[in-house]
Amino acid sequence: GVTRLLLTRIPFFKEIIVSSFACHSCAWSNAEIQSAGRIQEQGVRYALAVTSRQDMNREVVKTDCATARIPELDFEIPAFTQKGVLTTIEGIIDRAVAGLEQDQPVRRATDEEVASKIDEFIGKLKQLKEVHSSFTFIIDDPSGNSFVENPHAPQKDDALVVTHYRRTPQQAAMLGLELEEKPADSAEDLRNEVLQFNTNCPECNAPANTNMKLVQIPHFKEVIIMATNCDSCGHRTNEVKSGGAIEPQGTRITLRITDPSDMTRDILKSETCSVEIPELEFELGMGALGGKFTTLEGLLKDIRDLVERNPFTLGDSSTPSKTEKLQEFLGKLHEIVEGKAKAHFIMDDPAGNSYLQNVYAPEEDPELRVERYERTFEQNEDLGLNDMKTEGYESEGAWGR
Repeated sequence: GVTRLLLTRIPFFKEIIVSSFACHSCAWSNAEIQSAGRIQEQGVRYALAVTSRQDMNREVVKTDCATARIPELDFEIPAFTQKGVLTTIEGIIDRAVAGLEQDQPVRRATDEEVASKIDEFIGKLKQLKEVHSSFTFIIDDPSGNSFVENPHAPQKDDALVVTHYRRTPQQAAMLGLELEEKPADSAEDLRNEVLQFNTNCPECNAPANTNMKLVQIPHFKEVIIMATNCDSCGHRTNEVKSGGAIEPQGTRITLRITDPSDMTRDILKSETCSVEIPELEFELGMGALGGKFTTLEGLLKDIRDLVERNPFTLGDSSTPSKTEKLQEFLGKLHEIVEGKAKAHFIMDDPAGNSYLQNVYAPEEDPELRVERYERTFEQNEDLGLNDMKTEGYESEGAWGR
């Protein structure tokens, strides 16, 4: 067969593409239309009061996403059940009748009761073509590309009511449109965006980039993760800064390591946190390793690397006894990482900004104990809180001037 395409313009409407197909072997023919324009800003709804035979001859453009209804008969042609057509109101009714009559012989053989009801409904549709009584013909198209002819154009047609409306999210999704998201506030943008700024590599001083991301830790608070990669020497480093204020009390977190799965717990070690493992007689002071957001296994491996790089245990200056103790310590630490030895892991943070994941959250973890305590004067001094005044400083500043 041959398909013919025609680009044409409907007066007082828009351009459309009419496609027509005819088969000379079986005499089957088909005609479809497609909109030649874009989806409109608003949907459209046409409601026509059909009162005469002339109204049945009005031209109608019905796209495939439009819904046609006749409320008096509770009749509806849903969206995407027919291809778009350029026809008349009588033509739409004829297509509906042909669609219903198509399977009637099978229905009469399988379910005579349903077939008789459909025959009765087909009779009502055919009577509409005679317009013995008025009825309402409605076309609702979310794309805004359907059309019902106004024979009195450019004058107003009193029998035709045209309503434009804003599409619902469901209708927009049906048309494959992406909805514009509401602009989020600046804080929300910061949470969803990775910020990047230029810096110099701490190893080779070559230009490098530092990425910064604000992350919300569940059941804890926000932290700022900063990572630097150097393309020149390959140096990589990452650091975590607390995104909140210093807590009113210090925090001491004790975890009893009993299972290899404990190594996968998330851990946030701030730059003010010290680490202790009593079984190894090991203590890592405040500020060592900086701030880190990793797993327990990752932190223990960082501790191992830190100990191995100790210059006083390497080279000619080292003694056999120190080297032996170091190897013994590394062996025990490796057993803990592998889950072969049980130990206590203690984090003491006077600022209260460190965190160890509770895998039973929001229930209590039987192996995890979190203690809150009042800071000493020395701890407040280390944090710079003794000389910090947050109330009444405005009046003192004005008096000093």
